[in-house]
Amino acid sequence: MSEITVKLDRVSKSFGEFTAVKELSLAVRPGRVFGLLGPNGAGKTTTIRMIVNITAPDSGSISLFGRKIDAEVQDRIGYLPEERGLYRRMKVVDQLRFFAELKNVHGKQVESRIDEWLARVKLSEWKNKRSMELSKGMQQKIQFITSVIHDPDLLILDEPFSGLDPINVELLKEIVLDLKRAGKTIIFSTHQMEVAERVCDDICLLNKSEKIFEGSLRDIKSSFGRNSVAVRCEGGDGVLDDPALVSKLVRHADEAQALLAAGADAQVLLRRLIDSGAVIGKFEMIEPSLNDIFITKVTEAT
Repeated sequence: MSEITVKLDRVSKSFGEFTAVKELSLAVRPGRVFGLLGPNGAGKTTTIRMIVNITAPDSGSISLFGRKIDAEVQDRIGYLPEERGLYRRMKVVDQLRFFAELKNVHGKQVESRIDEWLARVKLSEWKNKRSMELSKGMQQKIQFITSVIHDPDLLILDEPFSGLDPINVELLKEIVLDLKRAGKTIIFSTHQMEVAERVCDDICLLNKSEKIFEGSLRDIKSSFGRNSVAVRCEGGDGVLDDPALVSKLVRHADEAQALLAAGADAQVLLRRLIDSGAVIGKFEMIEPSLNDIFITKVTEAT
């Protein structure tokens, strides 16, 4: 396998006067989960549609497994689009068989894979039901199976968890991590930062058609340079609202999370709280969440 599974080099795409993707370069390494992140309209789906060859870039180049995309490469890709679409009146088993055969998987192999995957997503008893009889969450799990049933080397998931309840989010998350452990490369597009933080090794943040940053999640957190403090205290509200010390304050049920302002010192914040007479039950340094970094970076870019 090539050292880089997916490589984009200065790729741009416009639709009339609207620039969807501008001079985007990125590299997706094998056996890792790569998060393509950004707010709605940032260019994530357009980028994915170019990677899978649904639409062509206006400029720049894209390579998969070290070569340009062709029919053979296409069979090594599994793609779950953001726009869901199953045949409403077709039985689940017939639907899965149809999509597998499109990817050149036939015969007994198809039937065993259908049974294995339906059991894995807890939908075995729905095998002979029509799609229209399934809930939206069930339909989404069936469409997920259509993207993995041919055992692709590269799996591209566009907003795979939208509309799922927490139990099914956890189920699909574990499946994605299992696929990574099996050596698959996964591109995962979302604006749900909490989920991305739990599954992604590397991330690329897009905003308004351009890349803001790219790198490993660990490196990005380390280089962000601002930590947060989990605080539980009585009193001291005026201190926590001081923009010279705290750039963002999120209050939870029994504690607050304070993102330190640029250049602020946690020890100064603690001293100010004590001097103000606050009774402190908890003061703990924590890393900024991906959501904190995301909001800060997008705000800085606007």
